[in-house]
Amino acid sequence: MFDKHGTPQIRKPQVAIEAAPQAPHWSGGGEFGYASAKGNSNTESLNGKLDFKYSQGLWKHSANVTALRSSSEYMRIDDDGSVHSGSNTTANRYALGINSGYSMDERGTLNATYRQEKDDFGSFSRQRSLAFSYGNRVVDGDRVQLDLQFGPGYRRAYDTVQQRMEASVIGRGLADFRVGLTDNTEVVNKLLVESGKYNTFAQNDLGVSVTMNSHLALKAGWQARHNSDVEADDKRTDTLTTMNVVYRFK
Repeated sequence: MFDKHGTPQIRKPQVAIEAAPQAPHWSGGGEFGYASAKGNSNTESLNGKLDFKYSQGLWKHSANVTALRSSSEYMRIDDDGSVHSGSNTTANRYALGINSGYSMDERGTLNATYRQEKDDFGSFSRQRSLAFSYGNRVVDGDRVQLDLQFGPGYRRAYDTVQQRMEASVIGRGLADFRVGLTDNTEVVNKLLVESGKYNTFAQNDLGVSVTMNSHLALKAGWQARHNSDVEADDKRTDTLTTMNVVYRFK
């Protein structure tokens, strides 16, 4: 090519500019709740949760730890009239969950999930499961999101009544639903189901959180846990209601 004066012009080759890779990002937080009653009966209850998320490129990793412990005091009057008091632990449960997901496209992910639980008062005192699943965000609005996961896995659980370790292939499903009611109020409902030969375990967590500032929020929660394989005198479903203070970082 020539300019208006007839001088030859050399065209510079165009170099494609690649998008910068996404920088690693950490986020997470914790919530804590404590209740104490004193008087004719003395009870204490403590629950907490920590969760962390890490993302880099097409990978997203998350981990959470939950704990529940409660105790109550009792008084016993013997035949000779003497009074004795003591304390009984009525709940003692700890759980760990880990998930790694690879983004296939804008909505689809491939996931590997590990769950471990210890419950001193449950029909299954120890549970461990590993599952692989496909996940998809089927609803992705400004205020409403719904994520679904489903896939096969393997679980080992210790039956406290039969005093034996049970292992089987399981099917795992997860539904995570979020609704932003206002700019500072959110409703979250997460349903987890693991179904195998020996037991079907389901846990539903419903929470309403109100953000006070960029880090602190108040959260009311209701949890229902279901095991299909229990003794005749035991209830299949346990529930837990909490009111916690939440701290988050982004």
